[in-house]
Amino acid sequence: MDTTAILKELLPTYVLPIRGIHGVSHWARVLENGLRIAEVTGADIEVVTLFALFHDCRRANDGRDPDHGRRGAERAELLRGSLVRLSSAQFDLLSEACRLHTDGLTEGDPTVQACWDADRLDLPRVNIELKRRLICTEAAWELRDWARARAADRYEPGLVTQVWGV
Repeated sequence: MDTTAILKELLPTYVLPIRGIHGVSHWARVLENGLRIAEVTGADIEVVTLFALFHDCRRANDGRDPDHGRRGAERAELLRGSLVRLSSAQFDLLSEACRLHTDGLTEGDPTVQACWDADRLDLPRVNIELKRRLICTEAAWELRDWARARAADRYEPGLVTQVWGV
């Protein structure tokens, strides 16, 4: 999967600041969080990776935007078969994870849970403290201190500049 090519498709229509609170640095931290969770839980790495890129890619603002996850899933659908090559079952998981990631749910497929946890672990970037009841997996809860420090500092993973070229 070519995450750089996907980003090149997403960024021209991304309306918020690229390095803002929902921008590429957040996406990269969500990706790194998700991959660490997947190592422990066995979550589908392709779905987790694509979730990191699509979950916030169609936000209209940095505040309340209840349909942005659905719009992100729709954007993934537009790239399906070209840059997004998933089985139907995998795509259904990606779509569910994107559509419902802000609904506060914790029950679901382990891959969907990994996606939700990967995003929630980055909430300290906006001064929201992690709540155990909103974390789906023990693997994510065990990462909370590591993720909190990165989120609070708005750490930018090397992936952003070194791989994605942003």
